[in-house]
Amino acid sequence: MDLESVPGVGPKTADRLAALDEPERALAAGDVAALAEAPGVSPGRAATIARAAIKAEHGDTGEFLATDRAREVYRDALALLQDRAVTDYAAKRLETLYPAGSESRIEEVREWTTQAMAREPDPEVLDALSGVAPLESPTGLRVRERCLATADAERHAAAEAAYPEISVEVVEDARDIADLATGYSTVIVLDESFAGIDIAGDVRVEPDALEKPEMVVPERLLAFFAENRDRLRTAAAVARAADLDTPCDLVALDDALSRLDDEGSVVPDDELARLRQAVDDLDAAVSTGESVANDRLREAIEERDVTIEGSDLLSLVEQGAGVDSLLSRELEDEHAAAIEAAREHLVDALALDAGEAEIAARAFPEEPTFPVEHDEAVVSRLREELTAARDRRATRLKRDLAADLADLSEDCEELVHAALERDVELAVARFAREFDCTLPEFGGSGVAIEAGRSPLLDIDFEAVEPIDYAVAGPTLLSGVNSGGKTSTLDLLALVTVLAHMGLPVPADRAVVERYDSLHYQEKSQGTLDAGAFESTLREFAGLVSGAGHRLVLVDELESITEPGASARIIAGILEELAGGEATAVFVSHLAGEIREAAGFEVPVDGIEAVGLEGGELVVERSPKKDVLARSTPELIVEKLATQDGETADGAEPFYERLLEKFE
Repeated sequence: MDLESVPGVGPKTADRLAALDEPERALAAGDVAALAEAPGVSPGRAATIARAAIKAEHGDTGEFLATDRAREVYRDALALLQDRAVTDYAAKRLETLYPAGSESRIEEVREWTTQAMAREPDPEVLDALSGVAPLESPTGLRVRERCLATADAERHAAAEAAYPEISVEVVEDARDIADLATGYSTVIVLDESFAGIDIAGDVRVEPDALEKPEMVVPERLLAFFAENRDRLRTAAAVARAADLDTPCDLVALDDALSRLDDEGSVVPDDELARLRQAVDDLDAAVSTGESVANDRLREAIEERDVTIEGSDLLSLVEQGAGVDSLLSRELEDEHAAAIEAAREHLVDALALDAGEAEIAARAFPEEPTFPVEHDEAVVSRLREELTAARDRRATRLKRDLAADLADLSEDCEELVHAALERDVELAVARFAREFDCTLPEFGGSGVAIEAGRSPLLDIDFEAVEPIDYAVAGPTLLSGVNSGGKTSTLDLLALVTVLAHMGLPVPADRAVVERYDSLHYQEKSQGTLDAGAFESTLREFAGLVSGAGHRLVLVDELESITEPGASARIIAGILEELAGGEATAVFVSHLAGEIREAAGFEVPVDGIEAVGLEGGELVVERSPKKDVLARSTPELIVEKLATQDGETADGAEPFYERLLEKFE
């Protein structure tokens, strides 16, 4: 796929997307999380790019929402869905759903929606989802105790690109490698020509090292899994609770994560723990060993039966008078026992193995001396051996764990993606359940809704009165003030938008014509000046001359100018729409005047008020076909004219004459 073929993706963005492993797959799947991993691409931008790619794939113009009010209804619908998402990923992923004019896109989403609506929003799953997020790659990793070496310049450049975490050194011969071995715990040589070299230290010739990152830099995988430990564990919890179909071996994942500490290091096994402790305690153990030997010698000297008092001998010995000869002649066995005790203490305190104990034995020389002192060169050698053994053990454990994690890596990506996608599905499932939704049907002409309730009203959804309404072709909708005319338009718009998104609608049943665009003109706030009025007429000129199946919703257009002129203008617009492929609902208080001015029989539906109770209208919310609803003033006059008993001012004939004016 040519990335720049996606609308809105220029050369810079295309270069950023090209840095991803599989940008084409991410675009085709609408994978917002994967797209957001591209450098400089935010999650919001990723959603926009994904939506553009989907539109391009389905040949969708993206012009379904033709007016500001239509776009506002879409944003409100999207917000209802996003409010039911747990993760930020799902909220962004839902933005790839949009009202489409493309049949293939609508059917694609409807198939997915059918599956989503069957999901059960289990509280355990929703709770676990709160900790799931797209996996992140750690930054700033640097490994200093290991290096790569090569004599080939091209291979050197490739190694630097593949392994930015470690040093890559240029060498010419075995001597250069030997020098590196004195400064690094491990040297990995990339050139097969060096095979068989014998160099002290951990030097390995591995020509295929560029293809084995888990062996060369196991810290990379360890850091990645340490960074994402909580995300993976919560994703695994979602998988178990929701019975996700994922290839990830959750038992193996739990085991691997348990072997990793919070800093990205391997949890030590017994041997590594022993070696670490031995390195840390070496100096203290040597010092204590000296004390053990000297205490034993001091006690032996004090108790020794010689020509001079033992205490006097001790004083002489401590002053250095003939120490070697005195110890050799008089205390040879005691000195040997003291040295052996020091050696045993050192071996036992550090839990040294046989090879290490052999070196440790030389830390306390057998030559008679008092006080006993360790041989620093031998102790340094022991420290080097223990440190090297510790590092080798740690590297081995890292490599073993990294190998296990490498086997799990791809499956873990799928695990987290499956958990996040389940959240997207559950958002739709929760939306459908909370608003009593059903998947609409497509077909016929116009829009037909049975028991529809709008969740956009500023009241509890349970308090919303359901309405039935079917409309096709140009129609006038009349009704009393606050009777629900605008709410009916909103419901028509919402059902149409959701249907063309491929989503369920808040109704018992809905049948929607497949439209190419939605035009929704909201009520103007007061009379327009000449310039604004002209601009509005230009908009309608474009609307009536346009092609395609359109749903046109207009709320009280008469408010833009004088009522008489408005009636004639609306009548003219309806005449133009009547000759095309449009469904139109014009809410107006001038339905009678418009019908008289129109050159065809304009259908008029009405939302009727059936009376007044306590000063409040009692309204039948479902519009009735072919009914010009009475206005609120007419109802009030009728109430005054027909009420029982005398009025306080005796004005019944006046109210009756006023009522006649409405006939």
